[in-house]
Formats: sequence, C-alpha cells, structure tokens
Amino acid sequence: MKELFDYIKNLDFKGLFTETTSNSVIQFFRYVFVGGIAFIVDGGSLFFIEKTGINYLIAAVFAFVIGLICNYILSKLLVFKKSKVDGRVEFIVYGVIGVIGLLFTEIIMYILTDMVGIYFMLSKVVAAIIVLLWNFLARKIILYRR
Repeated sequence: MKELFDYIKNLDFKGLFTETTSNSVIQFFRYVFVGGIAFIVDGGSLFFIEKTGINYLIAAVFAFVIGLICNYILSKLLVFKKSKVDGRVEFIVYGVIGVIGLLFTEIIMYILTDMVGIYFMLSKVVAAIIVLLWNFLARKIILYRR
C-alpha cells in the first residue's frame, strides 16, 4: 500500500501505470483504472444497443464482448504483462473468466431490474462493481500468479 501512495504522492505516473510490478495493490489499482475505461465502453455500448430496441439482457451480452476486448488489451498493457500460458490460451481463459462474470452480471441485472424495478443502467453499475472483484481475483490467481 505504501508503494501505491508513494507513486501517487510523487506523481510518478510511469511507476503507477507502466512499470512491471507483482505488487497486488498496484495491480488492483491499475485493474480498477482499466476496468473503469472498459466499463465506460461496455456501459456505453449497452446503453446504445438497448436504445435500438434490443432487450437489455441481450444488449448486455453484445456490450460485454466489446468491453472484454477493451479490458483484455488494456490489462495486457498496464496490469498483467506476463502470463503463465501462451497468448491464445491466455485469451481463452481470460474470456472464460469473463463469461462467468457475464453470467453474474446477467443474474444481478435481472434480479435488480426485473424483480426489484431498478433502472437497467443502475443495475449494470452494481453488477460491474461485484464482477470487477471476481474478474481481478480469478485472473490474478489463474492466469497471472507468479
């Protein structure tokens, strides 16, 4: 945690975002940053796809694919630079973890939107926070553990 605060205090953006690290706190900070960008891409796609008349749960699947690709590319650049497996297998496992996260998202959104009556975009925010934790932990443990 001290290393993270030192980077922030010293405005060391290179250390904070690009230098290779195995520090889980810094990796999680980067993952939240990357996840925020991917969420904007995913959420924006969801909003616009749903506005075309497609059911929000189906739109969430299409938006997920767009967000997953964005998340993978940014994660490889900023968070997890080295994997235990080769590139194709890595992306498949990354995607499988993401699909499990998508299932969580769909269940949470269905419960909050259809059963509780919350606006689907707010349901997406709640689901994204929960799924962010799942995705980070699963990817760190399965793909990027030293």
